[in-house]
Amino acid sequence: MITVSVANQKGGVGKTTTAINLATSFAAIGWRTMLIDLDPQGNASTGVGIETNDREHSSYDLLIDCKPLDECKMSTQITGLDIVPATVDLSGAEIEMVGYDNRTRRLQGALDAAGGYDICFIDCPPSLGLLTLNALTASHEILVPLQCEFFALEGLSQLMQTIELVKDRFNPDLNIIGIALTMFDRRNRLTESVSDDVRAVLGDVVFDTVIPRNVRLSEAPSYGLPAIVYDHHCAGSRAYMELARELIGRLPEQRKAA
Repeated sequence: MITVSVANQKGGVGKTTTAINLATSFAAIGWRTMLIDLDPQGNASTGVGIETNDREHSSYDLLIDCKPLDECKMSTQITGLDIVPATVDLSGAEIEMVGYDNRTRRLQGALDAAGGYDICFIDCPPSLGLLTLNALTASHEILVPLQCEFFALEGLSQLMQTIELVKDRFNPDLNIIGIALTMFDRRNRLTESVSDDVRAVLGDVVFDTVIPRNVRLSEAPSYGLPAIVYDHHCAGSRAYMELARELIGRLPEQRKAA
């Protein structure tokens, strides 16, 4: 199973929207897909139609109580896509894990014991705490959504330093599979400028596909649906499907074969 963390410590950059729609795109082409909601806000869970009252088990149980993945996962209305939802209990998980010897490897242990999936996407919280460290330690790849605004660039260097720290101490195989530019508005000259600056500095690590600002992307979660299900033809959905194709092309061949 390939594990991809969708992470950026800055909030409001499109992490959850990206995780939901990429997971749905992969499920739509026949990949057995898992989505793990590690954000205490639980927006990824809501975004695929899992109501709060229906979340009997969650990623909190996976991390703190060491419940098997099979007990924590739930089916979604998207064929081929399962989710480990998040509940508000997760907000205290980092404090509880501080005293654990294996506090950065709790999620890795749960995923190592799981089977039956081709790919797993992890929706990380907007922080660089123990929840995100667990996700990065358990992942093969990290995908970074980056909002096309000036302040979004400020935290990128800090995230890169954290990734290098994780590689040095916990997970030498972690790879940045790409940076996805989100909330792209061609009418805004600053958006173009930020995009040009990011590509100039980071080069090919930036995906060619950009995710536009799109009303349908914002509307879809209120209906408990990924955008590519809510409106298959909108610009945002088409962009995420193209991003999924590009992501597949970047996955190592031996992992795709597995």
